Amino acid sequence: MRIVDIRERTAPIASPIANAFIDFSKMTLSLVAVVTDVIRDGKPVIGYGFNSNGRYGQGGLIRERFAPRILQAAPESLLDAEGGNLDPGKVWAAMFTNEKPGGHGERSVAMGTIDMAVWDAVAKIAGKPLFRLLAERAGLTADPRVFVYAAGGYYYPGKGLEGLAAEMQGYLDRGYTVVKMKIGGAPLADDCKRIETVLKLLPTGCKLAVDANGRFDLDTAIAYATALRQYALFWYEEAGDPLDYDLQAKLAEHYPGPMATGENLFSMQDARNLIRYGGMRPDRDWLQFDCALSYGLVEYLRTLEMLKANGWSWRRCIPHGGHQMSLNIAAGLGLGGNESYPDLFQPYGGFPHGVRVEAGHIMMPDLPGIGFEGKADLIAEMRSLAA
Repeated sequence: MRIVDIRERTAPIASPIANAFIDFSKMTLSLVAVVTDVIRDGKPVIGYGFNSNGRYGQGGLIRERFAPRILQAAPESLLDAEGGNLDPGKVWAAMFTNEKPGGHGERSVAMGTIDMAVWDAVAKIAGKPLFRLLAERAGLTADPRVFVYAAGGYYYPGKGLEGLAAEMQGYLDRGYTVVKMKIGGAPLADDCKRIETVLKLLPTGCKLAVDANGRFDLDTAIAYATALRQYALFWYEEAGDPLDYDLQAKLAEHYPGPMATGENLFSMQDARNLIRYGGMRPDRDWLQFDCALSYGLVEYLRTLEMLKANGWSWRRCIPHGGHQMSLNIAAGLGLGGNESYPDLFQPYGGFPHGVRVEAGHIMMPDLPGIGFEGKADLIAEMRSLAA
């Protein structure tokens, strides 16, 4: 058994939208296929992966540095103890050969993309959905019912309050009970009007989350916190720079409601510093680490063990990214749920066909691997890379 090829394509996911920090008009991602010599149903098993939105494609790093290290490794050095499947930890170690610690830069995205494809292949070789494989390995019972929220509410050119309301109503009509919108790209008074417009739509039991995408300095973050306290939000997300743990800790003194952050922390060590120094409160706050951006599931498992050692429940993790990889992790390891993009970043966002949101939850289908084959537009893109 061996990996015979690793292919990458940098694909556009451009959209005329913006958050408080960036616009997405030139956004790309990397799509990866890990081709094995294992045959199932007369065809080689191929694992697929891609990186989450918000970080650009990493084709150069994948093609020039990380894929060659895997392909040059002795095939038997990448297998599990029984020799019957790939060992994602060993593949990860091969990728990280000759890499210094710290200074993660964009390499965490490149490695996370390949890691996703490796886990997809591993679960397909085992003939199981990834979420069930993860639960078995962890000695847990998989729960196929996963909480999801709808992420949107970006700043569109010419989009006013009516357009924002129509978008959010569409998510509610599809069964979501929590919706998220952007803040920080307009003056505080205007953002409050946008928030109040959405709150008027919400039925009893539904909630709104807001996301500043790291835009604020401490004074602005506190000013927003003072205004937001009146709204009983689901969370106040990423107010300041993701590595400014002192800002996050001081903000907690001014905002008693739930806060969320972590999507732009790309290693277990950075996540640990957030827990140590960021003032995060395990009884109410949420952690959004995204395996596709942070060296993959191999590293995410280290992060989860760190959280357990520091008294955090894995139920406080709701990963960023809106991809099916994190859905499988949530179902298999008992996370708090997952972000989703019902309309944006297609064909990479969304769920397999037939999966519906009911009362804010979806049921995981029993598809081998991550389940990409259940989404026709996405698997067509993937197969075109592997052809």
